[in-house]
Amino acid sequence: MLRDLDPRRSLVAGIIWLMVALAASFAIAASLWAGSVARDIVVQQHVRRLALETQQLASDLGQAVSARLEAVRSAGALPTAQLFEHLTHAYPDLGWIAIADSAGTLIAGENAATSSAATSSAAQKPWFKRGISGLWIGLIDQSPVSGSAPFLGDMSAPLRDRSGRIVGVIAAHLTWAWSSSDVQHLSQALDPRGSAQSLILTGAGLIAVGPPALRGTVWDGVRIESQESSSADQAEAPHFERLRDGGTALIARAGVKLINADGPDAWQVQLSEPKEFVYQRANALAIRIWWISLCLGAATAALGALGARHLTNRLKNLTRSAAAVGRNESARIEVPSGHDEVAQLAGAFAKVLDDLRQERTELLNLSSELERRVAVRTREVERLAEESRYAAIVRERLQIARDLHDTLAHSMMAMLSEVRLLRKLQERDPDALPDELARAEAVAHDGLNEARSAINQMRGNSVRDTGLGPAISRAVERFKDRTGLEVDVQIDGAAARFGDERAEVIFRMTEEALRNIERHAGASRLRLSLLTNAAHLLLHIGDDGIGFDPATLRPGHFGLVGLKEQAQMIGAELSIESAPERGTTLRLALRIAPESL
Repeated sequence: MLRDLDPRRSLVAGIIWLMVALAASFAIAASLWAGSVARDIVVQQHVRRLALETQQLASDLGQAVSARLEAVRSAGALPTAQLFEHLTHAYPDLGWIAIADSAGTLIAGENAATSSAATSSAAQKPWFKRGISGLWIGLIDQSPVSGSAPFLGDMSAPLRDRSGRIVGVIAAHLTWAWSSSDVQHLSQALDPRGSAQSLILTGAGLIAVGPPALRGTVWDGVRIESQESSSADQAEAPHFERLRDGGTALIARAGVKLINADGPDAWQVQLSEPKEFVYQRANALAIRIWWISLCLGAATAALGALGARHLTNRLKNLTRSAAAVGRNESARIEVPSGHDEVAQLAGAFAKVLDDLRQERTELLNLSSELERRVAVRTREVERLAEESRYAAIVRERLQIARDLHDTLAHSMMAMLSEVRLLRKLQERDPDALPDELARAEAVAHDGLNEARSAINQMRGNSVRDTGLGPAISRAVERFKDRTGLEVDVQIDGAAARFGDERAEVIFRMTEEALRNIERHAGASRLRLSLLTNAAHLLLHIGDDGIGFDPATLRPGHFGLVGLKEQAQMIGAELSIESAPERGTTLRLALRIAPESL
């Protein structure tokens, strides 16, 4: 199992791990990208939702105030008793209700005695001055006291008679008690989670409606410019502010619009939400996307691994079949069906295997044939070697025969002549017998020396040690010492250095020629030259002796026959020219390679 999961030993494992790595990489990258995009989208949606909620809350608040202002204006046409009953019943949150004539004298009121604003003369009151000319609403107290019953401001409207002439002013005080509950009700309707804090600010930034701890204080959040919450062309767009406690909140503000009213447009509805709540949903969505992407990546990797394992089963079976063939457990590679790459590869392997087996069979047949031929050749070589050894023995016998002829035969013939002469002297001239015996002894001594010299030459090869030229020169010096003849010798340097196995044969032929001249030629002068010409070695020996007829056979004499045999043995061309009383000339031409010199 572990071997199948090792990518170094299994192509399938390598493919599976590659797919897992790719799936994991793509899943992580996609989750990070998608999570970031979703997070930004959710944050932007949250910002837009908070802005819409703020605008909706400001609009609802403006409509509520406008409705009360319109009710005050409409109630001016009712009789006084009905007016107070109608307004207090419809809007119990009105602090007090008062009616003043055109001179500013308070002529009627509801709860007026409990209000410091309700006095007998209202001519100098803002609500009277502004209400005598039209609908008006204004702020009364910019600094509500914490814990007291806060109030919003005064509302006033002109009273008219049947002819439309203004005869007085009707006014009412609107407190914050109703607005706190309405704002809380609207906030809960817009934000069921209750994470947003709802406040109403005055134009000076004073918190008029909100938690008791903040009411009456000035909002002191510091704006933080960010790409998500601010814009260059929208100063009141939702943005982040750093709070006094060090936290950060998303702030959205919207002004309260009053319908058909003349008053300062300074009231603002503010919704604030901590930054962690703003990003909570976005981060949760990003984490959810991340986990979903990872799960999808894992599922994709698992499916890909199963698919790769299924797709590569054919390749794995092919590998097993090839391994079985390699271990000689199977005779043929199994070729799967189909026309895909695995089938083509298996077919190619099977064809190569068949071709290799056919070639192997042919090689075995050829090897058998070669072994048979080698055996035949070996027997032939052995036969030739045997014949060569026999030929070598024959050549050695011939060489020994020639040496014996050149040494012992000549000596024995000389001794035989001396014995015959001694026999004749014994009969005819006994006094000359001692001298001939001494001469016979000298002949026998010379024969013994020549036999020893021949044996030494057979045991050693001075020609190869010194070269053909020096060997012939020493032989000529010995010839001159024995015969006293005048000898002209010419040997060039290249010919003198010649010293392979053929040089010994040429040297022996030269010695045989010198012995024949010494014993049979009766010459007074000898010419010998050893030269090289192109690729040939030339030996020339000539004398001015009595000569002979080469065509005449001489039974019992093998000197010329031995010379021809030796020349034929080394592949040289030999010619002997002679005639009676005209001397004898011997010429030998041997073809040699340049490196033999």
